[in-house]
Amino acid sequence: MSNKINTRISVVAAAYNEEDNIRQLVQEIDDALKGYNDSSEIIVVNDGSRDGTLDVCRDLLKQYACLRVISLKRRYGQTAAIDAGFKSASGEFVAMLDADLQNDPADIPRLVDILIEKECDLVNGWRFERKDKAIRRISTKIANYVRNWLTNEIIHDSACGIKVFRRDCLKNIKLFAGMHRFLPTLFRMEGFKVVEVRVNHRPRTAGQAKYGVMNRVFKALRDTFAVRWMQRRTLRYEKEEILAD
Repeated sequence: MSNKINTRISVVAAAYNEEDNIRQLVQEIDDALKGYNDSSEIIVVNDGSRDGTLDVCRDLLKQYACLRVISLKRRYGQTAAIDAGFKSASGEFVAMLDADLQNDPADIPRLVDILIEKECDLVNGWRFERKDKAIRRISTKIANYVRNWLTNEIIHDSACGIKVFRRDCLKNIKLFAGMHRFLPTLFRMEGFKVVEVRVNHRPRTAGQAKYGVMNRVFKALRDTFAVRWMQRRTLRYEKEEILAD
């Protein structure tokens, strides 16, 4: 197990119109971080919410010393919000999860332990028993199959919102719109070690899903072709320096 007191974690959650979930989310993340280094932090990125999400966050700042709130000027999209959180993170390890409470913050310590024990760079969650409607589960399976086929990957749940990775790896990762769903592939393209672990998944009990089946499928397909293009054009070579005899 990791030495918690010496482990600094930054937990990043992007939120859009999640006023009914954000209070419980912060509480559960705070509970998950108990025992870790006092400089561990929770970073909530408000992606231009139109409800009371930002007001709730302001109120929570008075209660949680570890909480940081970043608010984007308007809605830029989930990848931009996640990227803003990544760039603000200071912990040795970064955990990310969705703000809708379907990811379980209690999984974070276990994923951190696995990251350290297996000496890998990213641990990707796998919603093995997904608590969503059948149409969403089926569309996700199809999307994962197509994504793996086109990118020559073997990832069961690339789009799972909960992940843990080493912050230093971000220096090699460039995010474009939609690319947060491809983090395992982007990490592997840079030579990093990725493992996948089953995680808890919970039904949504408040708020509304931000993605429909059709817009998720078509955007995922477009983004998959973009990643395939990047894979084929990533520079890979071996070299040696020739010294004078």
